[in-house]
Amino acid sequence: MSNAHHRKKQPALVRQQLLEVAARLAASEGMAAVTLDAVSAASSVSKGGLLHHFPTKNALLDALFESLLEKFDADIGELMRGDPQPQGRFTRAYLRAVSGLKDRPDDSKGWTQVTIALLAEPRLRLRWRQWVQARAEEYIGTDSSLDAQVVRFAADGLWLADTLESHDIDGVRRRDLIDRLVELTGK
Repeated sequence: MSNAHHRKKQPALVRQQLLEVAARLAASEGMAAVTLDAVSAASSVSKGGLLHHFPTKNALLDALFESLLEKFDADIGELMRGDPQPQGRFTRAYLRAVSGLKDRPDDSKGWTQVTIALLAEPRLRLRWRQWVQARAEEYIGTDSSLDAQVVRFAADGLWLADTLESHDIDGVRRRDLIDRLVELTGK
């Protein structure tokens, strides 16, 4: 009998490992490199084991997107817990989470590839739209002002600029920009 029959199964850990490998591949080689064969090989999980968790490449990419979105939500939640001012709290946290991606290269690379995939994949765009709408509804009392919406749009622009590496903004100017946007959230 092989060791596989005696080894304790840990499906949640295997699933997480597969998602981490997919994220690493996407970050280093682009979304096209995230194939079932490549993830299987890089994770040392059999293709059958991979297919048990993710029966298709789309299922894997969807799960990768959901995983990043959960982490993004957790980052926003943590930032909100540290902010005593209710008015604009979600918008400030969103701005800080988005602008902070640049300072976390591992997260930033994963989001870069997913952002590019968002532009090309209707089902991912729909999922992002659902996330945005759910947050808009959840924080309607504190983050529905026009200024808050302007700040979130500016954060999205900053995210795209960071993703495309299209603008050279020095650290001081970037902090000033973010500080100015934060000021708008209290209105």
